[in-house]
Amino acid sequence: MIPVAAIEEHPLFPRIEQALDTIRPYLIADGGNVRVLGITDDMVLQLELMGACGTCPMSPMTLKAGVEESVRKAVPEIRGVEATNGTSMELQPAGQPGHPQPPTPVRTPAE
Repeated sequence: MIPVAAIEEHPLFPRIEQALDTIRPYLIADGGNVRVLGITDDMVLQLELMGACGTCPMSPMTLKAGVEESVRKAVPEIRGVEATNGTSMELQPAGQPGHPQPPTPVRTPAE
């Protein structure tokens, strides 16, 4: 894997960032973002899921359908995209940033 410090020097980095910039507004609108961590020798892009993306139950689908599709379309040399820090919802206590609060019961009038 290319070290994080050297990733900005990788010849594909500008094209990867440009592809990510097309989807970042959608991620940011939901309280998340992504950061490039590295590219493996097998040309797999490694990303850090930031903010709400790190604990969102939809992040695997967003990663595949949104992020990977955008990156691979712009940079066909990339063979895949993986998140290196995804945390499942079950591991996060309710109420932490990026994890929804349980629903509040609503009282209904007695008939």
